[in-house]
Amino acid sequence: MTGATAPTGVWLVGARGSVGTTAALGLAALAEGHAPPEGCVTAGPAFDGVPLPGWRDLVLGGHDVSDVSLTKHAEALVDAGMIPAPLLAATAHALDAADAEVRPGYRGPLAPGQSQRDVAERLAADLTAFAARHGLARVVVVDVSSTEPPVDPLPEHTDPRALEAAASEPGRQVLPPSSVAAWAAVLAGAAYAGFTPSAGMGLPALRALAAERGVPVAGQDGKTGQTWLRTALAPAFADRGLRVLSWAGTNLLGGGDGATLADPDAVRSKLATKTRGLRDLTGTDVTPLHIDHVPDLGDVKVAWDHVHARGFLGSRITLQTTWSAHDSMLAAPMVLDLARLLALAHARGEAGVVPALGFFFKDPWGSDVHAAADQARALVTWAATAR
Repeated sequence: MTGATAPTGVWLVGARGSVGTTAALGLAALAEGHAPPEGCVTAGPAFDGVPLPGWRDLVLGGHDVSDVSLTKHAEALVDAGMIPAPLLAATAHALDAADAEVRPGYRGPLAPGQSQRDVAERLAADLTAFAARHGLARVVVVDVSSTEPPVDPLPEHTDPRALEAAASEPGRQVLPPSSVAAWAAVLAGAAYAGFTPSAGMGLPALRALAAERGVPVAGQDGKTGQTWLRTALAPAFADRGLRVLSWAGTNLLGGGDGATLADPDAVRSKLATKTRGLRDLTGTDVTPLHIDHVPDLGDVKVAWDHVHARGFLGSRITLQTTWSAHDSMLAAPMVLDLARLLALAHARGEAGVVPALGFFFKDPWGSDVHAAADQARALVTWAATAR
């Protein structure tokens, strides 16, 4: 199999959203020397000598249901003050090239007589054609699309053969759209990262199919800001011998993500992944979290945390934090990191879940480790074996 430094496709599900647009513009800026790789984990000294594809080796494409081009979306991000106008001017040609590789996605419903297998095969064909057009050694699919509501479990979700049979029945929708896209990655032999809390490859049957087909996968739900800070701080309380009594939080956000999470069904997926690790790390179930849509904030996310702990002789301790950042600016470099690292996993012949990539996720597959420092060590140790 061709080495990890060979040309690699990065196929974004939800390519024309804020994260996809920022990743495309950011990749062009890195490849052409317009910006340093700040915020990119794989650009750090711990990854020196690890055979990863370079920025110029990554080629972007994707699926989306939107017809708003990457350049148009980037212009809106410039107007919002997130991206400097000169940087857009310098990378517009690359955005146009990436946008030309975006194909219609799938959000349902099915056409008459159509099955979800038909849709997955159509999406998979887009991936294989993309690889052929650009002479790519491999493709990495990263789902950065809008969050779906939690999926109602079905027996087929745990049985690969039953899932394939059910999804082949015309008109039957056994999979949410995110999982159809994940199945397409498996059919195309593409590595996959679930960067959202949507079901995606999280269904056991799909992860089993990925392992069978030799496809490395990682997920779930990118740990970009508040949750990363929580998983860095929470272990420190335990190390110091302090007992956390409660950890309450609030998120304020606008933009497309904020509008999506204003849906009470969709927000349940996000709340589940954001609190699971914190509960494991602190041992308390008192972790209320609220997410509120504030349209005027745009892509800026503001996160407040209030930590109440008990120390020596029952003394009470309070910690309050405020985190504010453009969420897409936090997510985009992680998407590029995952593309490079999954290319390495694919080149090494790894199949199924890659637990070491749990560093990037709120609800890591294949690992019950949530502490950020422990996850970072595991990631560096895994990558170092490739030197």
